[in-house]
Amino acid sequence: MSHRNARLTPHGRLLLCERVEIEGWKVGVAAGAAGVSRQTAGKWLARWRAEGAAGLLDRSSRPLRIALRVVGRLLRKVVLLRLRKRRGPAWIAWRTDLPPATVYRALRRHRLHRLRALDPREPVVRYCWPHAGDLVHLDTKKLGRIGVGGGKRFGGPQLKQRHEGIGWNYAHVAVDDATRLAYAEELPDERGVTAAGFLERALVFFEGHGIEVRRLLTDNGSCYCSSAFAAACEEQGLVHWRTRPYRPQTNGKAEAFVKIVQNGWAYKRPYDSTAERIAALPGFLRYYNGYRPHGGLDGDTPLGRLTGSTTS
Repeated sequence: MSHRNARLTPHGRLLLCERVEIEGWKVGVAAGAAGVSRQTAGKWLARWRAEGAAGLLDRSSRPLRIALRVVGRLLRKVVLLRLRKRRGPAWIAWRTDLPPATVYRALRRHRLHRLRALDPREPVVRYCWPHAGDLVHLDTKKLGRIGVGGGKRFGGPQLKQRHEGIGWNYAHVAVDDATRLAYAEELPDERGVTAAGFLERALVFFEGHGIEVRRLLTDNGSCYCSSAFAAACEEQGLVHWRTRPYRPQTNGKAEAFVKIVQNGWAYKRPYDSTAERIAALPGFLRYYNGYRPHGGLDGDTPLGRLTGSTTS
């Protein structure tokens, strides 16, 4: 059956061919009269000459070749080789005499085309300490310094080579586990002495909100493994825990706050200089702690959660 936009029916195609072959019309003239292109008219004319009236009928749109579909015992063999041997489509294709693309389609159909699908996903472990100050998360994030004309992210000068840059600063962050109350600074490096100084100022910030910090959780960065930072923790009587290597999710609250800092402050708008960006940080922290609804707090703010926890 012809589709609804077809210009020619089988009868119209026959009429076009008869005009050319019997009445002597030129192909272009007959095509224009039928409302089709000269190439289309030539196609139907060639079919009529080769097959007669039968060549003017609609043909199936089914492709001449259909990709092999792996089913039955062969499919079970492919799946077992994937699950037990943990091999890729090419290796399985060698063992089963199938094309690699066919094996990949079979694995994709059963959602086994990625290796991570073979292992059960670890359950998400969420934790939250009951009282403010029970645990404070620390982390750092590297930020490019801003030269004259603003940063390249917002159309500033594009430096051709890496060594032409003006260096990096580091955002040091501290987040209370129970209330998500946060403190941050942009500092010139992430050495142990710098991290120890940031810790002292962060403790003063939390004390100003009535929070006595008892424990710290950090990653295994060099600044947190330094003797200067260890001495600062010992002097303040703090228990310092470090996450297991390659397990950033353990320190997930600090990681999440780093993303918020990047999107809400560091890269939210163009700054003319690094000093201007640093000057905007306190305002962002006031907004984050006092006004921004937090998904992990059921829409409450860190200061709102802190007030609720201290009055209960």
